[in-house]
Order: sequence, then structure tokens, then C-alpha cells
Amino acid sequence: MIRYGLKKLLEMFLTLFIVVTIVFFFVRMIPGDPARMIAGEQATLEDVENVREALGLNLPVGQQYIKYMKGLLHGDLGTSMRTKRPVAEELAVRYPNTVKLTLVAITWSVLVGILLGVWSSRHRSRWQDYLGMTIAVSGISIPNFWIGFMLISLFAVRLHWLPATGAGGFKNLILPGLTLGTNIMAILARFSRSSMIEQLKEDYIRTGRSKGIGETAITWRHAFRNSMISVVTVVGMQFGFLLGGSVITEAVFAYNGIGQLLVTSVSFRDYPCIQSLILIFSLHFIVINFVVDILYAILNPEIQLS
Repeated sequence: MIRYGLKKLLEMFLTLFIVVTIVFFFVRMIPGDPARMIAGEQATLEDVENVREALGLNLPVGQQYIKYMKGLLHGDLGTSMRTKRPVAEELAVRYPNTVKLTLVAITWSVLVGILLGVWSSRHRSRWQDYLGMTIAVSGISIPNFWIGFMLISLFAVRLHWLPATGAGGFKNLILPGLTLGTNIMAILARFSRSSMIEQLKEDYIRTGRSKGIGETAITWRHAFRNSMISVVTVVGMQFGFLLGGSVITEAVFAYNGIGQLLVTSVSFRDYPCIQSLILIFSLHFIVINFVVDILYAILNPEIQLS
């Protein structure tokens, strides 16, 4: 187990190094001059050069890279070109909001998606199955931004039950949480159904039925646990996508999270913010993959971590 953990840590650092390097050079290929944007359209060439020097953009790209990596090794994510504040402070304000939104979205989508998939599999080729899969297909097909606008129109504008925008208390999380989790719920419903149907065809299920074990026990005690081994992968990856893919939802609801920060940073060519956000998104996937591997071993002891 210790050897496996050390191996994963080494792979994690190597992956992060590659990602950071690629992103550093890639963002500098984005058209536009951040110094010109910060100085303003009416600024003179001298003003633009002064801003470029203050930001360190006048240095060769290689020197900028070395300076950035040295700061990163000391935990310094740099200073935002747009706000002149440390990037760490920008993230400290917005990151918890995105985590809360993601937790709300993943919680309801996992519960509803898996239950809907199991329910459909138990009533295969019946009206319950058709209804469940219709809901799932609709959740995958309908764009998130349209769902968000419809929820705002109904619950915020017409009924006045929930706030339409902002990041405050739990009420502010309901509408964006529902919007963000809809696609994930639909994906999990379809995947859970397929996985359960495969398990219900296995010999051990027929053996259990021949011994008189009830359908409820067969479904939840046997088939469900084995089907979850493959579903866990989907849940883990979708959780990573939610943390990094909340850009549209946060924009629709004017939610103060890291997704909206990424949009703003790209618009202003804020290199330090862009680099730090993509670093965080990459770290999410790496950590989630590690957790999923551990969950594999818990759900199926025959799987060995090596």
C-alpha cells in the first residue's frame, strides 16, 4: 500500500509538472497583449511598456518560466495582473463557493441518478424503464444554460421562492446545483441501469433466486454492490468535471466561483490566474483518480493495489 502511494505521488508530481509547463507556454500564445489591456486603450506606447516591465512581461519567456516555477515551488502562485492581488487570495474567496456548489450538484445527481438507474433495470422493458430512460436522455440532451434559465424563470421570477443570482446561503446553491447536476444525473442513470442489467444476468443472481432470496435482497445486497465498481469510476470523473466545468452554470447565475474567475482571467489575459486555475483543475483529477483506485479495493477486495 505504501509503495503504491509513493508511486502515485511520483506520477502526480510528474503529471503536474508537464501540465504546468504546457499551460505556461500555451497561454502566451493567446492573441492579445495583457499589458495593453491593463494600461487601457488610450495609453501611450511608453505607458504600455511600463506596465509590461512591471508585470515582468519584458523578460524572455524562458526567464519568465524559471521565475514562475521558482515561485511555485515556494507556494507562490503569483499576482493577478488584473486585480494586483495575490492569486492565492483570489482563489481563497472563490474556491470554497465552487466546492459547495459542486458538492450540492454531485450529491443529488448521484442519489437520483443511481436510484433511477436501478429502478429502470428492475423494470426493464416496462413503462417504468421507458420513463426513467426518457428522463435520462432529456437530462443529457438539454443544454445546462437552458435548464438554468428555465429554473430562474420559474422559481426566481414567477414563484419568488429562490434567489436567481449570487453566492450566499444554501438557497443560492439550489438552482445552480440543480442545473450543474442534471447532466451528471442523466449519465449516472443510464450507466447504472446498464451495469445493473449486466449483473442481474450473472449466474450468482440465478443461484440466489433459486435459493429463494427475495428480489430486494438480490438487487441491493448483491447486484447493486458489484455494479457500483464500474459506476464509481464515472462518479469520480464526473466530480472532477463538475469542479472544473462549472463555467457556464456560474456565468448564468452570476455565481462567484472559480469557473467565472477563469472566464474573466482569459478575457484579460491574466496569465498567473489562468495557470493557477488549470493547475487546480488538473490536481482535482489526479486526486480523484487516486481515491477511485482506493474505492475499487474497498468495493472488491479481490482487486489489489500495485
